[in-house]
Amino acid sequence: MTVTEFAPIIEVIEEAYEIPHLNATRKISALLPYDYYHTDKQYPVLYLQDGQNLFNPMAPYGDWAIDKSMAKLAEEGLSDIIIIAIDHGENERIIEYLPYYHPRFGEGKGNFYIQFMIEKLIPYINKKYRTLSDFEHTGIGGSSMGGLISLHAGLSNPGVFGKMMIFSPSLWISKTIFNSTKSFKPLQESKIYLYSGGQESKEHLPNAQKFEGIIRKKMVKGHHIDFHFSVNEFGNHSEVHWREEFPKAVKWLFFNK
Repeated sequence: MTVTEFAPIIEVIEEAYEIPHLNATRKISALLPYDYYHTDKQYPVLYLQDGQNLFNPMAPYGDWAIDKSMAKLAEEGLSDIIIIAIDHGENERIIEYLPYYHPRFGEGKGNFYIQFMIEKLIPYINKKYRTLSDFEHTGIGGSSMGGLISLHAGLSNPGVFGKMMIFSPSLWISKTIFNSTKSFKPLQESKIYLYSGGQESKEHLPNAQKFEGIIRKKMVKGHHIDFHFSVNEFGNHSEVHWREEFPKAVKWLFFNK
C-alpha cells in the first residue's frame, strides 16, 4: 500500500453547523481512519480548534498537514483515531477562544464555546460515528488561542476531556489560567502534552515553564496526571512547528501504551 492509501477519509460534517450558544455557524469536518467503513471498531476522538489551518495547504499561514501525518501514522499501524476539526470564527476567533475577561478584548465567549462542544457537538459526534465516548478516549487540542481554550476546557471539564494537546498556548492573555491549573482536579489519569517554542515571544516559554511547574507539583502530590513537555529552542509561533509536533503528540497521547 502507498501512503495515499492510508490517507484519512475527510468528511465535511456540515458547512454551517449551528452553534446556538454563540449565535453563529461553523464548518466542521471529520478525519476518519482510512479503513473506517471496513471495520466495526470504536475509536477515540480528538477535537481540534482552528479547522482552517489543519489540512488546507492553501491556508494563509500554512497548515498542520494533519491528513499527511495521519496517513504516515496509519502506515505504522496507528490509525485508530477520529479527528474532528472545528473552524474558527475568523474575526471572532480571539473572543470565542477567550474564556476570561480581558481589558482589550472585553468579555470572552470561550465558556459558551466549550458549552457548545460538551452539550451539542460531542453528543452529536458520538451518535454519528463509532466512538469511544468516555473521558479517557476524548481529547481536545489546538495552538495559540486554540491552545488556550483547549487547555481551559480540559482543566475545567476533567470528566469530559482526558487528553489535552496544547501547542504554544496564549497563556499571556490572563493569569487566571494559572489559578485554574492550581485548582485542577484530574480524574484517573489525565494526559497533557504541552509544546512550546523558544523563539515565540519573550513571555512565551517562561509562561509554559510556569504552567509545567504547577503541574509537576500536582503530580508530586499524587494527582493522576501524565505530562509531557516538548520544547523546540528554535521554534517560532507558526504552523510549521505545530505540524512537526502533531504526530509526536498523537503518538504520545493516544498510542503510548
